[in-house]
Order: sequence, then C-alpha cells, then structure tokens
Amino acid sequence: MKKFLQTKLFKAIWSIGLAALLFFLCPPCFSKTVLGVILTILLVFINASGPIGKFVWLTHLARILVGGLFIFSGFIKANDPLGFSYKLEEYFEVFKGDTGLAFFEWLAHIALPLAIIVCASEIILGILLLIGYKRNLTLWLLFAQIAFFTFLTFYSACYNKVTHCGCFGDFLKLKPWESFWKDVALMILITLLFAGKENIKEIAAPMVLSTLFLVGTIASVGFPIWAYRNLPPLDFRAYAPGMNIKDNMQPGKDYTPAVYETRFKYENLKTHEVKEFTSKNYPWEDTLNWKWNATENVLTKDAINPPKITDLTINSEAGDVKDSLLNDKNYSFWLVAYDLKKTVDDATLHAQINDFYTLAIKNGNKFHALSASGGKDVDDYKHAHNALYDFYGVDAVVLKTMIRSNPGLMLLKNGTVIANWHHNNFPTFSEVKEKYMK
Repeated sequence: MKKFLQTKLFKAIWSIGLAALLFFLCPPCFSKTVLGVILTILLVFINASGPIGKFVWLTHLARILVGGLFIFSGFIKANDPLGFSYKLEEYFEVFKGDTGLAFFEWLAHIALPLAIIVCASEIILGILLLIGYKRNLTLWLLFAQIAFFTFLTFYSACYNKVTHCGCFGDFLKLKPWESFWKDVALMILITLLFAGKENIKEIAAPMVLSTLFLVGTIASVGFPIWAYRNLPPLDFRAYAPGMNIKDNMQPGKDYTPAVYETRFKYENLKTHEVKEFTSKNYPWEDTLNWKWNATENVLTKDAINPPKITDLTINSEAGDVKDSLLNDKNYSFWLVAYDLKKTVDDATLHAQINDFYTLAIKNGNKFHALSASGGKDVDDYKHAHNALYDFYGVDAVVLKTMIRSNPGLMLLKNGTVIANWHHNNFPTFSEVKEKYMK
C-alpha cells in the first residue's frame, strides 16, 4: 500500500479527483472555463514533474520570484503589524457573521499575535526557499500558506466582503480580485517548484545555513514586535508626517468619480434560478414568471485620482469642527485614542500627558483629544486620569488609520502633520518645542 501511495498513478488519481471537486464546487461568481484552465495548468505541473524538472532555470526563476515576493510581502506587513491585525479582524468578523461560529470571534481576539506570526512566517519561508534549507518542509509550508490566502481572497472577492486584502499593507492596496489573481500566480509558481524540487539545492554548508536561519528567524520575529511597540518605520498612510490632511481631502488632477450601476436580482418562479438584471431589462412587469429578490448598487468603474481622505469628521457639540482644527496656523496637538476602554492604563503615561497638556496650553498651543468612545466612557476616562482636555468624536476606523497607537500623539500646523509619537515614546513638551516648533 505504501508503495502504491508513492506511485505516479496515485498522484494522478488524487490530483484529478481534487481538481474535479474544486471544479464542481465553483460558485457562480467565477468562470468555470477560467477555473478549468487554472486547474489544467496545475495538473500538468503536478503530474509532469519529470520533464518540467529538466528546465533548471525555470525552477530557479520561480524560486527567486516566490522567495522574493514572500519576503517583500512579509516585510511590508511586519512594518505595520497592528494595521495588518485590523485587516485580520475584518476577515474574522466576516466569517463569524457568515458561519455563526464562535471560533472566528476567538481568532479576532488574538489577531495581533497572529498578524506577527504570519508576517514572520512569510519572511522566514522566503529566506528558507532562497537558501535551499529544509526544502521539502519549506515547500509544503509555502503551499499551505498560499492555499489558505487564496481561499480568503477568493471568498472576499466572490462575495464582496473585504475591500482590500492587506497583502502589502498601505504600500499597495490590491482589490479583492487582484489579490486573488496574485495568489493564483503564486500557487502556480509553488506547484512549479514542487515539480522541479530536485533542482533546489542548499547554497552553503549546513552550519552556515543554520546560522542564517537562526538570524533570519530572530530578525523576522523581532522586527514586527519592534514596529508594534513603536510606530511603522515606513509610513504610507495619508496621515503620515509630512502629509497635509487638507490636501489629502481634495481630489487629484483629472479626478473622475466612481460609476455605480443599479442591479436587480429576480427569482424565476418556475426554475427558482436567481438572475441579475439592469435597469434597462429587469422584468418588473412579468410577475407571472419573475419575483424580485434584491437590489444592489454595483461599482462598474473605479474613481480616478480620488481624495486619499474621504471620511474625516471631527464632531463637537457645535457640529463638525475639522475645518477650524485643520486651519489652525499655530502648532496644535491631537491626542488620538480610538477606544478609551482599550487605552493603555498606565498612571505614569497619563501623568505625562497631563503635564504635556498643561505646558502646551501655557505656550499658547491647542490640545485636542479625539476618540470614538461615547460620553460615559469619556467621563470615566477623565475622572480616572484627571484629564482636563476636551474630547471630540471621530470614527474609530479613521483614528486607527491616523496613528497606530492608543493613545498616540500628533503634532500639526495648518493641517500638515509635523510628527507623531507612540505612547511608548511619549515625549516631553520641551523636547517637542526644541526640535519641531521653530
């Protein structure tokens, strides 16, 4: 039996069987013809490993592409692990809502350590592939990870659940289908690596490879932890230091708004098939054969050069005050705490914040606190920490985007972000005044 499981016949049976299962399970959102082409390519690579393995250069090309992309993708996410954890939470909330399984709610609670593990694993696997260390284990772990992410991106694209995958953080935002096709390309390349795995050799002596693996692992795990405890060293967001928030709220040159089309879903009363129509051909008069099911507004054309910031509103009792805050010609400070219940409860830190506030006001600078928390939470926070500064209401997602810290501090002048600080590196007012307020 063991010998049979290692034969080419068994490989052909299980691979064809799996491909047939995926083909028949394909949902209507994806073309079965396209899926058939993808599965055929994978089947050829799986079952023709002998001839394909003779093209040594092809294996090394795939090796460089896969290894390099995994390292790059892992590094970009490790640069901002907290932002990546927000994206994982979004996925887990979707699966919790669609399946009702409490397991996904539990995963959402550990999204941050999972984000760090995923970042580190991508970098480590990319390194292992490039140096040829633990070849078989590396290939299977690469395959398992890309299979998992291919499922995530396909589900997201097919059912329009998550707007972008977070594969490359804020550096490059891929749409769901773009991300899916990127994963499909990686799946094909990794399958190609399996076909030519005999060409993957260790590039150095075992002791050297073990040392590289150890150093790479320490760096891959340490970097995202350091980035989480500080701020992303590479900041690609619209609120990064040097960015003008007012400018980022304006559309770019040659701006063209997005185009949406109303789609109507009707159920055929005879076949029970649900079909999609436009406003030009929907069968609203044919009540004998069709029954309305749903109406959706579908994006048919993306906006060109849209504003980078579209959702900033700063609410007070007087209404939206963002214009007055952004047009302050003097230096001003924003203390950002998206959720006061989750804000770091450190007496020393909050004493620092209070001292900073007092000195800023004495110097003639405004100090504003921004939070998505309700009135009771704000009152409890102010009472617990003797906070005298006023709070404004801002959407939690916007605040999470502003700064990866809860709380975090931002220095602005006339709408331009001059600098920002994580609560682990909260500055003194004298330091900020000497270095930035000139």
